[in-house]
Amino acid sequence: MIPIPKSHSDLIDGNYNVALTTIMPDGQPQTTPVWCNREGDYVLINTMRGFQKEKNMRANEQVTLLAYDPQNPLHNLEIRGVVTEMTEDGALDHLDQLTRKYLRKADATFFGDSIPADLAGQYTPVRVKIMPIRIRAEGKIG
Repeated sequence: MIPIPKSHSDLIDGNYNVALTTIMPDGQPQTTPVWCNREGDYVLINTMRGFQKEKNMRANEQVTLLAYDPQNPLHNLEIRGVVTEMTEDGALDHLDQLTRKYLRKADATFFGDSIPADLAGQYTPVRVKIMPIRIRAEGKIG
């Protein structure tokens, strides 16, 4: 595993949207914005069971994340990684943590503050753990 450089950890630890690229069954890339945080040098994201990115990661564990500061796009971080875990256990709690981080609201919940609460019965969160295997860091803060 490759450690996330301290010079660019703000891009993962802050509330920047991150682009996740997965591989479709036909080999085409599929990119979508996601929220993320870290567990050591592992990057954690969340998706829903049955979403295309969830299906893609189950079929091909190779992913790329791109994070950048919109006020300073040259300060960016590309993480090529491997999905090491996908679980529904604790996924809703993780999704609520991300919601609080990104909405900057201490008591926020995903179902209710991010999307309508009545959708909770229709979606099942999946927590995804990504191990960085290659990192490209460009630019610096400021």
